[in-house]
Amino acid sequence: MFVSIILLWLCIWFIIVQLKSRRPKNFPPGPPALPILGNILQLSLENPLEDFERLRKTYGSVYCLFLGPKPAVIISGIKAIKEALVTKATDFAGRPQDLFVNDVTQRKGVILADYGSSWRDHRRFALMTLRNFGLGKSSMEERIHRELHYTMNTVEKSIGKTLSPQMMFHNMASNIICQVLFGKRYEYDDDFIKKIVHCFTENAKMTNGPWAMLYDSLPMIRALPLPFTKAFKNATICQNLVISLLAEHKKTRVPGEPRDFLDCYLDELDKRVDDGSSFSEEQLIMYALDIHFAGTDTTSNTLLTGFLYLMAYPHVQERCQQEIDQVLAGKPQASFDDRHNMPYVQAVIHEVQRIANTVPLSVFHSTTKDTELMGYSIPKGTMIIPNLTSVLNEEGQWKFPHEFNPENFLNDKGEFVKPEAFMPFSAGSRVCLGEGLARMELFLAIVTLLRRFKFIWPEDAGEPDFTPVYGVTLTPKPYCMKIQLRE
Repeated sequence: MFVSIILLWLCIWFIIVQLKSRRPKNFPPGPPALPILGNILQLSLENPLEDFERLRKTYGSVYCLFLGPKPAVIISGIKAIKEALVTKATDFAGRPQDLFVNDVTQRKGVILADYGSSWRDHRRFALMTLRNFGLGKSSMEERIHRELHYTMNTVEKSIGKTLSPQMMFHNMASNIICQVLFGKRYEYDDDFIKKIVHCFTENAKMTNGPWAMLYDSLPMIRALPLPFTKAFKNATICQNLVISLLAEHKKTRVPGEPRDFLDCYLDELDKRVDDGSSFSEEQLIMYALDIHFAGTDTTSNTLLTGFLYLMAYPHVQERCQQEIDQVLAGKPQASFDDRHNMPYVQAVIHEVQRIANTVPLSVFHSTTKDTELMGYSIPKGTMIIPNLTSVLNEEGQWKFPHEFNPENFLNDKGEFVKPEAFMPFSAGSRVCLGEGLARMELFLAIVTLLRRFKFIWPEDAGEPDFTPVYGVTLTPKPYCMKIQLRE
């Protein structure tokens, strides 16, 4: 009997040792991990950002967590993130290919594509096409102003009343990128834009949320009818919407005379027939959705954060309006170049981006080869999570790291300065390809709206709640704004 008990315990011990998450030699430190589950019980599945900061204080700026049986290296602070994403950009330019979000997107598109020739070809094509359709030029400014005309009309209808701006800003950002991708805009009550914005919003909340973390950590639950299945249904809805648009384009296009991004890609397909390239119609569908999501969700959530803080800090809003009035006196509308004469407005917009922290964990990276980081050995294929939150509020990098204050971007002379730690678009070879468009949209939208309207926190709404809703992007909780027409 005694021998049987000893043998049973030896078997249990052997199984635990075999299942135990193993740390390679000279790997970053981290908390002890449980078999199978890893460290997921030590993280808040609703929002792990505070847990990441707590663990950083114990284990340093580079540490390891096991998400299930797989190790992930969390990097925090400007020094570690710059070494990984800038100095050793190629070593850290991969993407994990076995996560919930990869399955939802069927491993297509450009944002989540692994580092290699397909990703390089598609990124180069996207940058070239966006430039051809006006990125950084006055033609893109005109597209934004045309859409702002509809936004202004929506706001004007609410003068003297309250307005919930969530859908308005999402629709505005969506329409601007729709004009580039599909050559058309949609009325704010159109079924297409309502469906696609709704699906994007739901999937953004789910992608880094608790169900995604459980999906990634425990593969055995993936076949169960759990809430994460909703993300797959949303992805199918969006794909079908783009398939319909693609069918229309194929009927009406004139080869060599592209009207928009879809036409440009179809022209590229014509050139690459039978050359074995990664360009395909299936790739195009997810590619367009990639760019649409990236161009919609981040910009709209930054605007929502911006107006929440402008209402909570009315003296900041008023000072912006004074500068706008002075610089734009006699001009019918703002241009992107006007930013050079508006240091305070520039400081406010950048402070909004810093405090919004819209993509707090960037998009997860992976190592493309065996490499080193801050003296630790990181094997090829290791998942890397850049904690951008840690940079955007890092002590020593900002005058006021933990509060909303435009002085973070102004020097002693009142001139606009951009600290090295400002990286809301990430950094290195995987930096957001829509950064230029987002910066232009934020400036023109905020300046145009503040020039005409005053935004007031409703008296009966209680205190503003700045706590964001966590997901792959951080979203402000829904709120209302009271609108007044400026004199």
